[in-house]
Amino acid sequence: MSEQYVVELQDVDATQVALVGGKSAHLGELSRINGTRVPDGFCVTTDAFRRIVAEAPAIDEQLDRLAHLDPDDREAVRSLSARIRRTVEETALPDALAAAVTGALGRLGEQAAYAVRSSATAEDLPTASFAGQQDTYLNVVGAAEILRHVSRCWASLFTERAVTYRQRNGIDHRTVRMAVVVQQMVLPEASGILFTADPVTGHRKVATVDAGFGLGEALVSGLVNPDVFKVRGGEVVGRTISAKQRAVHALPGGGTEEVTVDPELQGQPALTDAQVLRLVDLGRRIEAHFGRPQDIEWCLADDEFRIVQSRPITTLFPVPEADDQEDHVYVSVGHGQMMTDPMRPLGLSMWQLTAMVPMYEAAGRLFVDVTPRLAAPASRSTLLDVLGRGDPLVRDALETVLERGDFLPALPDAGPGEPPTTAPAEVDPAQVDPAVVAELIERTRVSVAALERDLRAKSGPALFDALLEAFEEHKRVIGDPLNIQAIMASMEATWWLNDKLQEWLGEKNAADTLTLSAPDNITSEMGLALLDVADVIRPHAEVVAFLEGVEDDGYLDELPKLAGGTEARDAVEAYLDRYGMRCVGEIDITRPRWREHPSALVPAILDNVRNFEPGAAARRFEQGRQKAEQKAQDVLSRLRSLPDGDRKADRTKRMIDQVRAFVGYREYPKYGIVSRYFLYKQALMAEAERLVRARVLPEVEDAFYLTFQELHDAVRSNRADGRLIRERKDAFRSYHALTPPRVLTSDGEALTGAYRRDDVPPGALIGLPVSAGTVEGRARVILDMAEADLQPGDILVTAFTDPSWSPLFVGIAGLVTEVGGLMTHGAVIAREYGLPTVVGVDRATRLIRDGQRIRIHGTDGYVEILS
Repeated sequence: MSEQYVVELQDVDATQVALVGGKSAHLGELSRINGTRVPDGFCVTTDAFRRIVAEAPAIDEQLDRLAHLDPDDREAVRSLSARIRRTVEETALPDALAAAVTGALGRLGEQAAYAVRSSATAEDLPTASFAGQQDTYLNVVGAAEILRHVSRCWASLFTERAVTYRQRNGIDHRTVRMAVVVQQMVLPEASGILFTADPVTGHRKVATVDAGFGLGEALVSGLVNPDVFKVRGGEVVGRTISAKQRAVHALPGGGTEEVTVDPELQGQPALTDAQVLRLVDLGRRIEAHFGRPQDIEWCLADDEFRIVQSRPITTLFPVPEADDQEDHVYVSVGHGQMMTDPMRPLGLSMWQLTAMVPMYEAAGRLFVDVTPRLAAPASRSTLLDVLGRGDPLVRDALETVLERGDFLPALPDAGPGEPPTTAPAEVDPAQVDPAVVAELIERTRVSVAALERDLRAKSGPALFDALLEAFEEHKRVIGDPLNIQAIMASMEATWWLNDKLQEWLGEKNAADTLTLSAPDNITSEMGLALLDVADVIRPHAEVVAFLEGVEDDGYLDELPKLAGGTEARDAVEAYLDRYGMRCVGEIDITRPRWREHPSALVPAILDNVRNFEPGAAARRFEQGRQKAEQKAQDVLSRLRSLPDGDRKADRTKRMIDQVRAFVGYREYPKYGIVSRYFLYKQALMAEAERLVRARVLPEVEDAFYLTFQELHDAVRSNRADGRLIRERKDAFRSYHALTPPRVLTSDGEALTGAYRRDDVPPGALIGLPVSAGTVEGRARVILDMAEADLQPGDILVTAFTDPSWSPLFVGIAGLVTEVGGLMTHGAVIAREYGLPTVVGVDRATRLIRDGQRIRIHGTDGYVEILS
């Protein structure tokens, strides 16, 4: 096939990204939309770019070196990127290529002014816009100058920012090609950007227009603040008019210059309201054509809008798909489960199949639709109360939606057939016999053992049938009324103690101390058990030295070769037998479990070896138990001295007994769920391995990008859609850049909620108090448990903590998280260990720097950053 160096823009469409790049493909599509004016021009294709790379063999060797650089080695990236750019710019254009460009210019007008703009193949895509990564040159005049700037655009594929962007997004430099679009210049009175959805809130029905005088370069470069217009429902609902003192204009001979705007014009709006509405109407047509919200660059000349670029807004959090056109309000599942990372399709579908209520997916996260219960007055108060006790930010976000009064219709109360979003209100936890805890634990053990036996004997399509039956048993165990009553018994008792003891004794969060070292807490036992593992390892210096160098998961097989290594291996193996089904992000079945990835435990084991004395686990548990007992005696004694004190003390004693009997069990249902999940995963991965052997899948982990039903179909048919798997891998990678909101509406508005408090010092970071006490120490900002390196007295600062983080809790002085609520797992274990803890601190991992000294106020719910 012969190479095509130039294509006219009117001949380009969205299918030609590989030839003309993302920007040109979008411009070609734009020119096909009725009523949309796009400046005339042509595209210098990726064939031309390939020809240039072939003319300079040195580029190949430089790209090899670039692929192996650490993205964090800024100096090396900067140096090598500059060398590649020089090589590209200094490579002479072949005669045929130069002739194709000058021929296209001749057809449009060789002496006209042009904009010369990059158009990379990995640009303006649904999952990555690459906005601003490559270069644009305005008002270029003359064939020689245009050819020179085409070379500069090619070279801009290797600016430091573009190279780093690709490295951080996992994009191979060799897979990206550069085309260049050459368009006739528009000399506008005004220009700017139109977002067809609000780029800050995500609201899909609110358009935002940024506008300034002259060329848009003044806005892009930050030379001036733009006028900002907000449009909703065909009406300008907000406007901010800036003092626009400077503008960028084109020079007659080429290039641009900054000019001073006439003083009498500086405060005038760059667009009239009528023009704004006309522009937004045009933007809505463009949005409809591309099927998603757009970031549109526009120019206004002679009262006509020209569109010079349109790309998807990739920073918006997607909206869950609904099968109707009604308004919906969704609450994040990940915030309640302490895992806000994206999940792969297999993990999402497994959670949906085993959940008690319908769940909806967006950007790899799960949401529950609370619309019916939020809209109905009677169920609304219960919903807000329960969610608010767990996470006040969720309640505040929901109340923000309600206060507007124009989103949700008033509905009748939810009927009895609708799935509850919270535990049934008719449960009376005080009537639950504490002896049921042992019974429930035994039920779970028997159920998990039966599941293991059943799945071991199944394979192929029969396995999937067995799993579907297992999911029903899974839901029966979770929904067992006795199970719910036992969980609610601890929560109700905790709330009662905190409310009443603050009312009667003026003491905040008294339950935090009263629950220390409660029995039957599988998650707190998991942290203490790792201290016991460290006790076995500590006496053997050779084993300790070996573990300090461990880099892979084969270390358990090597341990018996060392003095004391057999005992060390047996201790770790026994720990994995009981807790090996756990891992960070354990609600996602695709995450590697500790049994699959045992090296993840090594940093925590070594921290315990360094930081603790033998027997620390038993001592810590006993100290907590005694402290709780002393607290109970103190509280009861003080109550008896009050008016009606004996009655208050008797009621409090019953609630203390209730909370200590049941609070440990609060963690056990999750342990049972994760135990079942590991068995599901082992069975499914055995099927994936068969598909790899049959060459249906290239690798086992490709199965993670299929839903449960799709994997079932692949096993039955011995076929899988490789293209779909590749697309989902790209999408999953892009989801990591999106922050899931606590609450999301069907209009796309992302609400995070706010703490409406004025009782904290200026500059303090506000959160939710979940474990009482005040502590000061060094902040350790850790996003990956496997990279933990903690010293006694350190305060752990992280995005979220699920039960797998509890082994780290034994060695820290306090905890700060961005996500969490009063009864989430991290909060329960923090109270068990007596760690002052504040959760729900917005952007904590970005506002607190690793190594800073901070002070946690776990009783009052705020964090101070100390000088």
